[in-house]
Amino acid sequence: MSTQRRVIISDTSCLILLDKINVLDLLHKLFGEITITSTIATEYKKKLPEWITVADPQNKTYQIILEASLDAGEASALALALEQKDCLLIIDDLKGRKFAEKLGLAITGTIGVLLDAKLSGHIKAVKPLLQKIKSTNFRISMELEKRIVEIAGE
Repeated sequence: MSTQRRVIISDTSCLILLDKINVLDLLHKLFGEITITSTIATEYKKKLPEWITVADPQNKTYQIILEASLDAGEASALALALEQKDCLLIIDDLKGRKFAEKLGLAITGTIGVLLDAKLSGHIKAVKPLLQKIKSTNFRISMELEKRIVEIAGE
Protein backbone atom coordinates (compact mmCIF):
# COMPACT_ATOMS: atom_id res chain seq x y z
CA MET A 1 0.00 0.00 0.00
CA SER A 2 1.48 3.34 -0.99
CA THR A 3 0.82 6.46 0.99
CA GLN A 4 0.54 9.50 -1.20
CA ARG A 5 2.27 12.58 0.10
CA ARG A 6 0.35 15.83 0.28
CA VAL A 7 1.33 18.22 -2.50
CA ILE A 8 2.28 21.72 -1.28
CA ILE A 9 1.83 24.43 -3.90
CA SER A 10 3.14 27.93 -3.29
CA ASP A 11 2.24 31.18 -4.98
CA THR A 12 4.96 33.73 -5.74
CA SER A 13 4.34 36.08 -2.80
CA CYS A 14 5.27 33.43 -0.22
CA LEU A 15 8.59 32.70 -1.96
CA ILE A 16 9.44 36.38 -2.34
CA LEU A 17 8.50 37.31 1.23
CA LEU A 18 10.29 34.40 2.91
CA ASP A 19 13.34 35.10 0.73
CA LYS A 20 13.26 38.81 1.71
CA ILE A 21 13.35 37.93 5.42
CA ASN A 22 15.96 35.18 4.84
CA VAL A 23 13.85 32.18 5.88
CA LEU A 24 12.92 30.58 2.55
CA ASP A 25 14.32 27.28 3.84
CA LEU A 26 11.43 27.10 6.34
CA LEU A 27 9.26 25.82 3.49
CA HIS A 28 11.67 22.92 3.01
CA LYS A 29 11.89 22.22 6.75
CA LEU A 30 8.11 22.19 7.12
CA PHE A 31 7.00 20.48 3.94
CA GLY A 32 10.00 18.87 2.23
CA GLU A 33 9.19 19.48 -1.42
CA ILE A 34 7.28 22.51 -2.68
CA THR A 35 5.65 22.68 -6.10
CA ILE A 36 5.27 25.85 -8.15
CA THR A 37 4.20 26.51 -11.73
CA SER A 38 6.51 27.78 -14.46
CA THR A 39 4.60 31.10 -14.31
CA ILE A 40 5.46 31.43 -10.62
CA ALA A 41 9.09 30.45 -11.30
CA THR A 42 9.26 33.28 -13.86
CA GLU A 43 7.65 35.75 -11.44
CA TYR A 44 10.07 34.73 -8.65
CA LYS A 45 13.04 35.69 -10.88
CA LYS A 46 15.65 33.82 -8.81
CA LYS A 47 17.37 30.46 -9.00
CA LEU A 48 15.15 27.87 -7.34
CA PRO A 49 16.44 25.61 -4.56
CA GLU A 50 16.53 21.90 -5.50
CA TRP A 51 13.55 21.17 -3.22
CA ILE A 52 11.21 23.30 -5.35
CA THR A 53 9.64 21.40 -8.24
CA VAL A 54 8.08 23.12 -11.24
CA ALA A 55 4.85 21.62 -12.62
CA ASP A 56 2.10 23.12 -14.72
CA PRO A 57 -1.60 22.27 -14.80
CA GLN A 58 -2.48 19.67 -17.44
CA ASN A 59 -5.77 21.36 -18.25
CA LYS A 60 -5.12 25.01 -19.13
CA THR A 61 -8.86 25.84 -19.23
CA TYR A 62 -9.08 26.49 -15.48
CA GLN A 63 -6.03 28.73 -15.63
CA ILE A 64 -7.42 30.75 -18.53
CA ILE A 65 -10.76 31.23 -16.74
CA LEU A 66 -9.05 32.22 -13.47
CA GLU A 67 -6.77 34.70 -15.27
CA ALA A 68 -9.86 36.80 -16.02
CA SER A 69 -9.97 37.62 -12.29
CA LEU A 70 -6.52 36.85 -10.86
CA ASP A 71 -2.92 37.48 -11.83
CA ALA A 72 -1.22 34.79 -13.91
CA GLY A 73 0.77 33.27 -11.03
CA GLU A 74 -2.22 32.91 -8.74
CA ALA A 75 -4.37 31.56 -11.59
CA SER A 76 -1.74 28.94 -12.44
CA ALA A 77 -1.35 27.92 -8.78
CA LEU A 78 -5.11 27.51 -8.33
CA ALA A 79 -5.44 25.59 -11.60
CA LEU A 80 -2.63 23.22 -10.55
CA ALA A 81 -4.15 22.80 -7.07
CA LEU A 82 -7.50 21.86 -8.60
CA GLU A 83 -5.83 18.91 -10.34
CA GLN A 84 -4.34 17.48 -7.13
CA LYS A 85 -6.01 14.88 -4.91
CA ASP A 86 -4.66 16.27 -1.64
CA CYS A 87 -2.87 19.58 -1.60
CA LEU A 88 -2.23 22.67 0.45
CA LEU A 89 -2.05 25.96 -1.42
CA ILE A 90 0.06 28.75 0.08
CA ILE A 91 -1.50 31.98 -1.16
CA ASP A 92 -1.59 35.47 0.34
CA ASP A 93 -3.69 37.56 -2.04
CA LEU A 94 -7.17 38.03 -0.56
CA LYS A 95 -8.97 37.71 -3.90
CA GLY A 96 -7.00 34.55 -4.71
CA ARG A 97 -7.74 33.11 -1.25
CA LYS A 98 -11.47 33.72 -1.71
CA PHE A 99 -11.41 31.93 -5.08
CA ALA A 100 -9.47 29.01 -3.54
CA GLU A 101 -11.96 28.72 -0.67
CA LYS A 102 -14.92 28.76 -3.07
CA LEU A 103 -13.21 25.98 -5.04
CA GLY A 104 -12.83 23.92 -1.87
CA LEU A 105 -9.03 24.08 -1.73
CA ALA A 106 -7.07 23.85 1.52
CA ILE A 107 -5.13 27.09 1.94
CA THR A 108 -2.71 28.86 4.21
CA GLY A 109 -0.68 32.03 3.82
CA THR A 110 2.91 33.03 4.47
CA ILE A 111 2.01 34.13 8.01
CA GLY A 112 0.39 30.72 8.57
CA VAL A 113 3.62 29.08 7.40
CA LEU A 114 5.57 31.12 9.98
CA LEU A 115 3.12 30.12 12.71
CA ASP A 116 3.45 26.44 11.71
CA ALA A 117 7.24 26.82 11.83
CA LYS A 118 7.02 28.19 15.38
CA LEU A 119 4.51 25.57 16.60
CA SER A 120 6.58 22.73 15.13
CA GLY A 121 9.82 24.03 16.67
CA HIS A 122 11.61 25.14 13.49
CA ILE A 123 11.89 28.72 14.77
CA LYS A 124 12.10 30.04 18.33
CA ALA A 125 9.83 33.05 17.82
CA VAL A 126 7.49 34.48 15.20
CA LYS A 127 7.56 38.09 16.50
CA PRO A 128 11.02 39.01 15.09
CA LEU A 129 9.99 37.68 11.67
CA LEU A 130 6.76 39.69 11.78
CA GLN A 131 8.89 42.78 12.51
CA LYS A 132 11.08 42.02 9.47
CA ILE A 133 7.95 41.57 7.34
CA LYS A 134 6.77 45.05 8.35
CA SER A 135 9.91 46.50 6.74
CA THR A 136 8.86 45.00 3.38
CA ASN A 137 5.93 46.00 1.16
CA PHE A 138 3.84 43.08 2.51
CA ARG A 139 0.79 44.24 4.44
CA ILE A 140 -0.35 42.52 7.62
CA SER A 141 -3.25 43.75 9.73
CA MET A 142 -2.76 44.52 13.41
CA GLU A 143 -5.53 42.02 14.25
CA LEU A 144 -3.80 39.20 12.37
CA GLU A 145 -0.43 40.05 13.88
CA LYS A 146 -1.93 40.08 17.37
CA ARG A 147 -3.74 36.77 16.79
CA ILE A 148 -0.60 35.07 15.43
CA VAL A 149 1.56 36.25 18.35
CA GLU A 150 -1.12 35.03 20.76
CA ILE A 151 -1.42 31.59 19.11
CA ALA A 152 2.39 31.35 19.05
CA GLY A 153 2.39 31.99 22.79
CA GLU A 154 4.69 35.01 22.62
